Amino acid sequence: MLMAHFGGAGHSYEIAKRLSNKGKLIGIDRDEEALDAAKERLKDFSNVIYVHDNHDNIKNILENLKMEKVDGILLDLGVSSYQLDERNRGFSYLGENELDMRMDKSQELTAKIVVNTYTEENLANIIYEYGEERYSRRIAKNICNYRKEKNIETTKELVEIIEKSIPKSKDGHPAKRTFQAIRIEVNNEIKPLYNTVKNSIESLKNQGRLCIITFHSLEDRAVKNAYLDAKGKCICPKDLPYCVCGAETLGEIINRKPIIATKEEQERNSRSKSAKLRIFERKEEQK
Repeated sequence: MLMAHFGGAGHSYEIAKRLSNKGKLIGIDRDEEALDAAKERLKDFSNVIYVHDNHDNIKNILENLKMEKVDGILLDLGVSSYQLDERNRGFSYLGENELDMRMDKSQELTAKIVVNTYTEENLANIIYEYGEERYSRRIAKNICNYRKEKNIETTKELVEIIEKSIPKSKDGHPAKRTFQAIRIEVNNEIKPLYNTVKNSIESLKNQGRLCIITFHSLEDRAVKNAYLDAKGKCICPKDLPYCVCGAETLGEIINRKPIIATKEEQERNSRSKSAKLRIFERKEEQK
């Protein structure tokens, strides 16, 4: 079993305690602090392999571990509860902390660099595309006006700029969408996702399953489209008794509609409200 994006190791703990003595859990996270937290949480399990890397590199990771295929993969996308709760990382719009937002602290690009150096047009496009924020141009303009006087250093400064840029609304925190957009840009979360899904499916044994949890529409759309392409689409005329077009398939989609948290689970964990789970099963063609 392979678990990508360890976070606080909540899912990993439940997986590890259900594995047999022969089972192995490979935990991947590009956040070293999250890996350290996971090691502490999973210290009673001897069947866990910890990998500091990005799940985008899943094939290379398995090759380095001398493993070709795995029985199952769980990708828990986006920012983790651990990262949100560690306020000094700059992921949260609550409080006052340095603008960072890096999942991998060894990389150079930070949120501070994005908001202080990107052009107004680039900022507006990122906030609109990755945050689906209707007031993106107004926010980008006010960010650029603010930084003419001084650099934006903290999350609180950025939140105040955003709050002054958009009308008051009951639709969650006003900075939520902009913070999401900047975080996605800093960590390049969307662009490699399609290939990550495809590589993950190809890394499964026959009848192995890929389970992906998404937390916003951009992730969910990318996963859904990758699953549909992996399933393949026959273009033969409907009156033919069997396929002759040679459409390649990697398997089948298990749930047409995403699985969402129950009302009870949402009450226990408010962050699960936006979570969607999609499952794909690998089917190798018989030769």
